Amino acid sequence: MNFARTRIAPTPSGYLHLGNAYAFAMTAAIAKRVGARLLLRIDDMDRVRARPEFIADIFACLSFLEIQIDEGPRDAVEFEELYSQRLRLPLYEAAIKELAAQGHVYACRCSRSEAARGCARDCKHESIALDEPGCSWRLNTANAHALTMKSPGKAEQSVYLADDMRDFVVRRKDGYPAYQICSLVDDLHFGVDLVVRGDDLLASTVAQLYLAACLQRPAFSQITFYHHRLLLSPQGTKLSKSAGDTSLQYLRAHGKTVAEVYESIGRLAGIRRPVASFADICKSIELN
Repeated sequence: MNFARTRIAPTPSGYLHLGNAYAFAMTAAIAKRVGARLLLRIDDMDRVRARPEFIADIFACLSFLEIQIDEGPRDAVEFEELYSQRLRLPLYEAAIKELAAQGHVYACRCSRSEAARGCARDCKHESIALDEPGCSWRLNTANAHALTMKSPGKAEQSVYLADDMRDFVVRRKDGYPAYQICSLVDDLHFGVDLVVRGDDLLASTVAQLYLAACLQRPAFSQITFYHHRLLLSPQGTKLSKSAGDTSLQYLRAHGKTVAEVYESIGRLAGIRRPVASFADICKSIELN
């Protein structure tokens, strides 16, 4: 298995935790295993949540974890000047306009809670004008069909949109593109051919494959996706950016060394051999 490029793509919505560190290390380890270049791509389109201190934390964590990036910004200043998603806004907007021109979207007045209760179905049948203020644009997935997903070391799989991803948002109420469209456009823009992400993002992978089909971007279906299991707390719960005691910032401030952090990651990941460095994570990866 040989690949050209994979990416680390954090969202700067909080201080990074052990789960993020595990995802970073897994991605970097797999990149090393398959000879892919490692791109840093920060998802900062949500400018309300993407605070400067969280962006700076990404670079501090990568340095602390001793993970070397091959492409992308070297610091927060270079990121803002050359790599922020706002600089690629025309690419996202062009894709959204293409969806609208092909009749794939509809306007929706619903809040998130209303949409979760199924109210968006009513908006679909109201034929609300796309230029009505305060509306999000949803992708009409009424004709959702089986999609093909490539995974390393496996035959191609047939995958289907999850129920909670039906009619997902591609343009937010504030007029900015939503996560799924940005992620898809960015991966194509940067020539990514291997995506490493947690199991919790499998539904997003399928949504993006469906979106690519609507946009007639067959190159996206040729990307290989590796979904790793999540790092869970000792209580079996998903780690959160709001849980301060697992944040790398907290651990560094309390004198934890990089070896101790990797040891904690290895223990929570259930890796049987000792883990004290990025190289030890590399040894634990199985792609077949």
